[in-house]
Amino acid sequence: MKKFLFVLRARPHNGAWAQEMLDVILTTAAFDQPVSILLLDDGVFHIKKNQNPEFLGMKDTAAIFKALELYDVNDIFVETESLSERGLNAIDLCIPTESLSQKDISQFMERFDVVFSG
Repeated sequence: MKKFLFVLRARPHNGAWAQEMLDVILTTAAFDQPVSILLLDDGVFHIKKNQNPEFLGMKDTAAIFKALELYDVNDIFVETESLSERGLNAIDLCIPTESLSQKDISQFMERFDVVFSG
């Protein structure tokens, strides 16, 4: 069985890209594949509390992230530096995550058979 890592770098509510990536994540997980997610750069905003994307006519990606545990997607990682550069910390996030330092990202990614990045 292959291990999948999905790396999200782009900010949420930036067109249909985020929704499409989440659809791929859910589909992969629905086929009982081990899925992990790594949020880097503006991707950390996907799980920021108190989003109101309805004003932009977009879906609330944070709500979708909360539902990931129903698909056994529980391994969600954030880069510590990405959070701090954006003035965020763990209490600003709507789901529990594991933090990784920027220096550990490359080694972390080597643990996976398939890496999708966007």
